[in-house]
Amino acid sequence: MTKTQQVLLAQRPTGLPDAGTWNLTTTELPGPKDGEILVKISFISLDPAMRGWLNDVRSYLPPVGIGEVMRALDIATVVESRHPDFAVGDTVSGTFGVTEYAISDGRGVQHVDLNAASGPTWLGALGMPGMTAYFGLLEVGKLQAGDTVVVSAAAGAVGSVAGQIAKAKGATVIGIAGGAEKCRILTEELGFDAAIDYRAGNVLKQLREAAPKGIDVYFDNVGGEILDAALANLRRGARIVLCGAISAYNEQKPPPGPSRYMSLLVFRASMTGFVVFDYADRYPEAGAQLAQWLAEGKLQSREHVVEGGVGGFGEALNMLFSGANTGKLVLAI
Repeated sequence: MTKTQQVLLAQRPTGLPDAGTWNLTTTELPGPKDGEILVKISFISLDPAMRGWLNDVRSYLPPVGIGEVMRALDIATVVESRHPDFAVGDTVSGTFGVTEYAISDGRGVQHVDLNAASGPTWLGALGMPGMTAYFGLLEVGKLQAGDTVVVSAAAGAVGSVAGQIAKAKGATVIGIAGGAEKCRILTEELGFDAAIDYRAGNVLKQLREAAPKGIDVYFDNVGGEILDAALANLRRGARIVLCGAISAYNEQKPPPGPSRYMSLLVFRASMTGFVVFDYADRYPEAGAQLAQWLAEGKLQSREHVVEGGVGGFGEALNMLFSGANTGKLVLAI
């Protein structure tokens, strides 16, 4: 038997999750059965999508149930194995949850090479955020060399990778982020052509100054007023990629829809939502390309690693909604 601390969903939050949302508990896991592995978690991925998983609504994944271990993607080490594909000492990634140890039958579990990149990077640029940026920009956004690309939440896990991919593909890239320091990182460290600080106000005016000929691709992670500003500054044939809407995730009622949606008609533009899981059969393709860009220096992976173990999960998660992180937010166990 192995003792493990776990974070369970105690109740569905109204607005921002708080201490009452979670139940930190200790339980004992049995040894693995035939075809199973026991893993020790090293890093837990913290993602805006987690907030949506707490709502009892129909979505691309079922909600986390009351009393269930909170869903999360992790980097872990195999400590016991009765599975032919995994040996003790292997480093793996999988959806093991917010827990110190977990039992798995191996489905959805992938080997991870720590000689190629660190554990947090496998949760960032080489993980789901990187895959999301890759397929969202290239498949949904149909990026072409010479395009003007705008990315919201550009200093976050997905946005920072999306902007760098656009640069690698020959686009002009404008990032939208909160605060002067994040904007500096975008232009001075990640190679964006320009950065807009939404906290400085009048995003539409700033967008028109940065992209006077309009936007070809808008990669949206935010929604709300920033989406409206982008809609007001499109070029003909523009593509809007709906990846997320973090500005509304903690709202207690559905926010109003975009007020400038008729721009889609005027500019013969498209606005398309997507979920990265739809491209699961092509993850190896994206992973190989992202790894190559990392090796060539065309892509930087930024991670914001928080120490604190599973007991710090709730506080660390809320950093996403205050904009406290730059790059991929990861909880170290």
